[in-house]
Amino acid sequence: MNMERLGEKVLQNVSLVAAFLSVWALTAAPLVDAQEHVLGAGQQTQQPAGQPQPDQTAPAAGGPGGDNGSIALPKKKDNPDDTPPPAPAEPKFKNPEGLPSMSLRVEVPEVTIDVGVLLEKTHSFVPGLKPENFRVYEDGVQQKIEGFKRTEAPITALLLVEYAARGYSFRVDALNSAWAFTQQLRPQDYVAMMTFDLNSHIVSDFTQDKRQIIQGINELANEVYMPAAFQETDVFDALAEGLDRLSRVEGQKYIILIASGVDSMSKLTLDKILARVKASHDITIFTISTGGLLLAMTEGRGGMGGGIRDMTYLQADNQMKTFSDLTGGMHYAPRFVGELPDDIRGINENIRAKYELVYHPSNAKQDGTYRKVRVELVDDEGQPLRMQDEKHKPLKYDIIARDGYRARQEVE
Repeated sequence: MNMERLGEKVLQNVSLVAAFLSVWALTAAPLVDAQEHVLGAGQQTQQPAGQPQPDQTAPAAGGPGGDNGSIALPKKKDNPDDTPPPAPAEPKFKNPEGLPSMSLRVEVPEVTIDVGVLLEKTHSFVPGLKPENFRVYEDGVQQKIEGFKRTEAPITALLLVEYAARGYSFRVDALNSAWAFTQQLRPQDYVAMMTFDLNSHIVSDFTQDKRQIIQGINELANEVYMPAAFQETDVFDALAEGLDRLSRVEGQKYIILIASGVDSMSKLTLDKILARVKASHDITIFTISTGGLLLAMTEGRGGMGGGIRDMTYLQADNQMKTFSDLTGGMHYAPRFVGELPDDIRGINENIRAKYELVYHPSNAKQDGTYRKVRVELVDDEGQPLRMQDEKHKPLKYDIIARDGYRARQEVE
C-alpha cells in the first residue's frame, strides 16, 4: 500500500510541473515579440553585466559594423587623388661581411684594322675614301664596320739593320737605306736602331733626336771597309727580339727590317718566326732587301754553286716579303741608290696616312685561333672600285692591310 501511494504522488507532481511549464511558455512569447519590436525601432537595451559590448563603430569602408548593426557604405574622400602609389624602393644587396665588393665585366671583342690605299705607280696615298667604300671579311664572312677615320700621327719605329761580313755592297745598301729613312723623320717621331749579325747590337734606344740615329749610322760607315765580326746573319732571332722589345711599347709600332733576308744560324725556324709575326699585336713590318744590284749582275751566270746562291737569295726575298705581307707592311728590293727616296717616301706615306677601320667580329669566341682578314674597295653600287687619272686612264692601286690576327684566349 505504501508503494502504490508513493507512485500516485509522483505522477501528481509530474503533472503539476508540466502544467506550470505550458503556462510559462504562453506568457513569455509576447515579451520576445515586444523586445524585437523595440530593437527594430532603434532603441538600445541594457546588456547583462559581465558580457562585452559589441563594436558598433561604423567602418571606414565597407563591411558590417557589428554582429547586429546596419551595413556601412564606403566613405568618399574629401580630396580625391588619382596619383598612383610610389614604386617600391630598389632592393640593396650587400656582400657578406669580410668579402670585398664584387663586379662583373663583359668584354666585347673589338678589332682595329689599319688600311693603306696606295697607287701602284707612284706609291702615293689615296685620300677621300668613305666608309661605304670599304668591305671587311673575316674568315670569308663580311663584317659590319662600326668605326672609321683617317689617321696621320707620329710614328714609333725600330730600325733593324743587318750589318755582317756578307759583303761590302750589302753593308753599303743597308746604311744607305737607314740614312734615307732617317732623313724623312719628323720631330715627334720615336725611333730606335739595332744591328745584327750572329748577335744583335743596340745602336740607339728610342729617341726623338734623329741626330743620335745619324751618329750611329756614321760610326758604322767609318767601319764599312773593315771586315765585320761575323758573316752569319740570324734574321729570325733578331726579328723575334725586335718584336719582344716593341711589345712593351703601347700603341701602333713599326719595324723597318733592312737585310739580305738570308738566315744562317737562328735558333728559331721559319715556321716559328712566322707564328710570332702572326701573333704580334699593333706591329707592322716593312722590309727592304739589300744587295739588289749585285744579285742582278750575277743572277743566272751559273758556275760552281751559282744556282744554289740564286735560290738562296730568291728564298730570302720571299721570306722578307712574307714578313711584311702578314702585318700589312710593304716590301722593297731597290737596285740603285736613286730608288731609295721614293721607296722610303712610300713607307712614310703608308705609315702616317691610313684609314682606321673598327668592327666587332661576328665570331666573338675568344679561342686563340687565327682569323684571316681581307679588305676590299667598292663603289656606291657595290662593284669593285675603279680609279682613273685626269686623262681617264685606269689607275692600279694596292690595299695594304694585315693578313689576319690571332684572337685572344678566354683565360687572358
